[in-house]
Amino acid sequence: MGKSISLDIAALILLIILLLSCISRKMPSDLSNRIFLIIILCAIASTVFDIIAVALDNVHSDQVSLLYTVNAGYLFTHFLSAPMHLIFVISLTDTWHKLRKNHVMQFMLILPLFVMWVAFVANASNQLVFSVESGYTRGPLFGMMYVATVLYIFFDILYIIRYRKLFNFAKILTISAVIPIGMAAMLVQLLIPTALVEMFAGAISLLIISIGIQRPEDYIDSFTLLMKYSAYANDMKRTFYNEKHVKIIMLNIGNFRTIQSMIGFDSATQVLKDVADKIREVNKKQHGYADLYYLDNGRFRMVFYDKNINNAESVADVLNQELKEKRSFYGLDINLTPFIVLASCPEEITDFKMLMTFGADFHEKNHYTGQIMKAGELYDKNQLTIQNNIDMIIDRALEEGSFQVYYQPIYSISHGKFVSAEALIRLFDPQYGFISPEFLITAAERSGAIHRIGEFVFEQVCRFIASDEFRRLGLDYIEVNLSVAQCMNSDLPETLLAIMKEYNVPSDRINLEITETAAAYAQNVLTENLERLTEAGISFSLDDYGTGYSNMKRVIQMPLKIVKLDKSFVDENNNPKMWIFLENTVRMIKDMNMEIVVEGVETQEMLDAFSRLQCDFIQGYFFSKPIPRKDFVAFIAQANSAS
Repeated sequence: MGKSISLDIAALILLIILLLSCISRKMPSDLSNRIFLIIILCAIASTVFDIIAVALDNVHSDQVSLLYTVNAGYLFTHFLSAPMHLIFVISLTDTWHKLRKNHVMQFMLILPLFVMWVAFVANASNQLVFSVESGYTRGPLFGMMYVATVLYIFFDILYIIRYRKLFNFAKILTISAVIPIGMAAMLVQLLIPTALVEMFAGAISLLIISIGIQRPEDYIDSFTLLMKYSAYANDMKRTFYNEKHVKIIMLNIGNFRTIQSMIGFDSATQVLKDVADKIREVNKKQHGYADLYYLDNGRFRMVFYDKNINNAESVADVLNQELKEKRSFYGLDINLTPFIVLASCPEEITDFKMLMTFGADFHEKNHYTGQIMKAGELYDKNQLTIQNNIDMIIDRALEEGSFQVYYQPIYSISHGKFVSAEALIRLFDPQYGFISPEFLITAAERSGAIHRIGEFVFEQVCRFIASDEFRRLGLDYIEVNLSVAQCMNSDLPETLLAIMKEYNVPSDRINLEITETAAAYAQNVLTENLERLTEAGISFSLDDYGTGYSNMKRVIQMPLKIVKLDKSFVDENNNPKMWIFLENTVRMIKDMNMEIVVEGVETQEMLDAFSRLQCDFIQGYFFSKPIPRKDFVAFIAQANSAS
């Protein structure tokens, strides 16, 4: 009874479908995908050779030369699957630069392949590997192929373990699945030569890799056909982990959101496609050989490796000139504002988190000049390091109790003394020093830590109000800021009222500040929270009035006691038009029986001007910056005593 080729035919059909799928899905032309295609072609060749060899053997063909050729072709191409899988794993880790420096590893990887090549060449004369003269039979050195294959599998396992941090768990399982499947099939066919399972097992293994790893939809942006954010993140993590030197052209279209709001989503997508085409064109014409990515919101990246690093500057110059040209879309002339930054890694940007943090918003923090910028000239490394580690800094501060509450005095013009203060959170980290409240609050809102920080501040304020020293100061109340996230929390009233009850703090001693930004969010939740706290006797201030979210209907509808004019009004009080606006704004607010606090007052001239305008309260560095509780108590005691 001859051998059955049914599994080989099934394997061949599966492999051809897999090859066509990879081609039709337009896999990225990076090294790992090219190697994967070579593996598929080798598997197809091996399967075809095996089918022909078995068919000839089953009919007892006497064509010795043909039998020898197809069996040799099958054995060698089949053996290649083991070293090719190892090469594929190495390409996924992108560690070729390390391998080139490790001559011992190179020798260990090449030796089994070289030995088998010599054995196959010599077999034509000595037939020590296999023979076909009296039918296909295995020679005494046939087992060498299995030994060499096992060696490559061993190297595979070592490499996956060594660079496991570069893969998530699912990818490790996918890559590793090839090993037990291949080992099991090899063992079956070794023990039962008539069971032709190896080709089918290999095809199943490649299918698993295709499904689990070689998925273009995971890496290719469907609009621009450039690699997407996830691919960029994975590649950059791998680059920093492997300590590779790269140059990156960071392109952020500064006015993309404006363009999108003007022409709509579909038309803005055409703009992105046009930019992507231009990037591809420049990369090709300038021989940049860069990897191309589209992240999101008008952000593109070009990454230059190895010998192509020196191409980055010329490509950036040409790209900058091309993108500054006016474009016409659907009858509209559009000018892009392409912010382009050249970044050398790890010389200027030292780690992955710093890269992603810096690249997110450099176009918002710098004026557009039309010139190529250098990453090292645009940022304070210490501040960027703080941004990268802000979540860890916040967690450590909460655990160790490093947060402090500072107080900034608020002066009453009518009483001629200080009657209240604003409580402000401050953090001095033992490693990074003073942490900007801007970084702190933004990061805390993003991570959810703002709720714990808010409770800490409110509890500290209530503890202060309940103290004897506060009673001796004769202050009316303390203002406490509520963040956007806190305002959106439906449990806010219960949390605050429970803390006040614990310290026996009267409701008229607390004034809660909400920003106009917060007032623009979640109106239903916000309104309900304000109503419940107002019913409990707590008053409210609207902070930062005039910063761009102003809506008089919102001011009218909310139960506000105080409106705080933003510092921007103070900074432009010499502008006649601004002064007319201020006079009418103050009159309107006071006609609605609300009081006015002016923030950011720094000079006697400003104080006198806003006093004449009949504002109620003044807050600013003219009197005092925010200071710790002990210093605040001493300041108020001395200042109010003198007044």
